[in-house]
Amino acid sequence: MSNVLAREENEKVATFGWAARGASGILSPFHFTRRENGDNDITLHILYSGICHSDLHMVKNDFGLSIYPMVPGHEIVGKVTKVGSRVTKFSVGDIAGVSGIVGSCGSCSDCSKGFYVYCPKMILTYSAHYHDGTITQGGYSDKIVVDQNFAVQIPKSLPLDGAAPLLCAGITVYSSMKYFGLAKPGLHLGVVGLGGLGHVAVKFAKAFGMHVTVISTSPSKKVEALGSLGADAFLVSQDSQQLQDAMSTMDGIIDTVSANHSIQSLIGLLKTHGKLILVGASTLPLEVLAMPLLLGRKTIAGSIGGGSEEMQEMMDFAAKHNITADVEVIPMDYVNTAFERLKNNDIKYRFVIDVANTINCNFN
Repeated sequence: MSNVLAREENEKVATFGWAARGASGILSPFHFTRRENGDNDITLHILYSGICHSDLHMVKNDFGLSIYPMVPGHEIVGKVTKVGSRVTKFSVGDIAGVSGIVGSCGSCSDCSKGFYVYCPKMILTYSAHYHDGTITQGGYSDKIVVDQNFAVQIPKSLPLDGAAPLLCAGITVYSSMKYFGLAKPGLHLGVVGLGGLGHVAVKFAKAFGMHVTVISTSPSKKVEALGSLGADAFLVSQDSQQLQDAMSTMDGIIDTVSANHSIQSLIGLLKTHGKLILVGASTLPLEVLAMPLLLGRKTIAGSIGGGSEEMQEMMDFAAKHNITADVEVIPMDYVNTAFERLKNNDIKYRFVIDVANTINCNFN
């Protein structure tokens, strides 16, 4: 091996995490290396990593995008331990967050507007090919190296475990409300699903001064929706009378459900010019009748989030309004059980892995 190659190998970052080896989705300990810290990079010692429902889909290759071995995780909070020579946004010791995208082309119209999440060449935080040809790996690990432009500062007032899910769930619902003109006081917003995204959507919507109705298949969630989460109303989506009474009352609906479900009845809840925004990643095609859309000039759209500038805006807004996710903090070796519970909707409302205190790099 030449001296140059030997030096490059030595500068790579030895990393330990938990990885899926195939579509069974079972995770186990995994030693690997990350690229060296470049001029525009920061290295994080990972403290917490949230578990998103899309992680469950990805480890099982439900989207057909998975590359194994795969270390999931795109709700990453960590302490900056190294900065490159051109880094201006972070200093060693800062607390930074990394979301679902770690790279893009940097030159397309979406990138130029700060919407790198919609870049045709965007690079996922895990299970994707990076610029240098390596496979990206996520936050169920002890370290990550990331370009400074794909990280944000975590405000000091936010608890780090509760802040981690905001990097995905938070920006997903915040960005959709802002972009589609729904983040305005007095508007009536429906939130479908009271899971990881839904409960955060309620919190942001109330902070925007909106009237919020939670729409759920589970009547048992009414007490919490109207109580600790502060929603104004609760609608059981399988109760035809409740649906009829709520017809044409909502300015917008944020549908956070990732499980396959019908959206036809939701369209009837919208006022004229109302907007149904899908943020849950269902794996089956939608079936929708055109006439209810035409007669009410109603819109169905999708959204997955915003860029770093909007992410930072969201984080600062969350800190100002004391918004965090409701989380269950778990050790790293509980992750497979957490996936099973997530599949069965047995969580209020987001699992977060305590990476720093429970990962064991000596695990064989």
